[in-house]
Amino acid sequence: MTPLPTADLASTPTDWPATATMADTASISAVAGTIGLAADADRAVLARELSIVVPTFNESANVAELTRRLGETLRGIAWELVFVDDDSPDRTAEAVRRLSQQDARVRVIQRIGRRGLSSACVEGVLATSAPFVAVMDADLQHDERLLPAMLQALGKGGLDIAIGSRYVDGGQIGEWDEQRALISRLATRVSHAVVPAALKDPMSGFFMIRREAFMDRVHSLSALGFKILVDLFASGTQPLRFVELPYEFRARHAGQSKLDSHVAWDYGMLLIDKLIGRWIPARFVSFGLIGSAGVIVHMAVLAALFKPGLVSFQLGQALAAAVAMVFNFFVNNLLTYRDQRLRGARLLRGLASFMLVCSVGAVANVGVAQFLFSHEQGWVPAALIGIVVAAVWNFATSSFYTWGRRSG
Repeated sequence: MTPLPTADLASTPTDWPATATMADTASISAVAGTIGLAADADRAVLARELSIVVPTFNESANVAELTRRLGETLRGIAWELVFVDDDSPDRTAEAVRRLSQQDARVRVIQRIGRRGLSSACVEGVLATSAPFVAVMDADLQHDERLLPAMLQALGKGGLDIAIGSRYVDGGQIGEWDEQRALISRLATRVSHAVVPAALKDPMSGFFMIRREAFMDRVHSLSALGFKILVDLFASGTQPLRFVELPYEFRARHAGQSKLDSHVAWDYGMLLIDKLIGRWIPARFVSFGLIGSAGVIVHMAVLAALFKPGLVSFQLGQALAAAVAMVFNFFVNNLLTYRDQRLRGARLLRGLASFMLVCSVGAVANVGVAQFLFSHEQGWVPAALIGIVVAAVWNFATSSFYTWGRRSG
């Protein structure tokens, strides 16, 4: 796939029509009157041309400044700003609600019990009706001045998505240190397993997409992790027609970065889901990898207890199994079910249900393996099938009873 040329798109000035002319207002008022609504010019609002979706978590110090800058940049464009907040402890949602009292173009979707940048973006886009939707961060690292050029590029037709790129000519990564730049380059290379090689900045979180293009692939999205652009390009049956527009990545305005060690895990799970997700769920892969690490924990605990003769083998095996279950639960809660993470009292109830589920799984493991072995199956395939049966049971049952149910 070859991207379309970027010449003149980023630099050409735009002269967008006013949001509502007198004729527009009169027409809307006339239509309103025919359907029984108040023909009041103050209530006449044209449909939005552009929706900007901004996922947030602890960004209360940035939302007002972002709104101000967008207001300056998007003059003459009918726009709305939708913050999707994952119930931030710093009360980001409340800060947005205060803004919306002054500007009806601003609103918030506050998500309770759900986390994740990609899924927040999906929910935000689905909550809008504008023909063009932009996605950007709240921390002002994305240059909002590029939005009119993106809109102009998509408005000409022939394109599905316009991407703010740090890696095309004229783009810059700003003040990144060498380690972060290296990680970004590595992640970009790895992404080409599922996205076109011609896409220079698949890790960008700053883009604008036609609604039709988004809706064509929304049911195929994984909505895992934080790289929604990779997800969009790797989903759907038709390739996205794209252009990349250069911009310089800026320093964060306020607050703290959300990048941590979990991000790499989430990214890996996204790539796995796009590669093999049609056959094996990415969560199950994560669950299985953590379960394998739990086996190592089990054997280490058993060796520490049994070799010195501290306890009998039977007791040592039981203690090791319990420690491994606890290990698996907390790591799964941290990684596999990060978007449904249990906290507080629910964490303890979740641990109890997880250990119960896994105890049943262990019985199933032994029972299936013994049955197969007694019917003249080799001990290796019998043992492996028993492990697989227990893993599927543990995953399916704990997904529902431990992490899937919302109570208290």
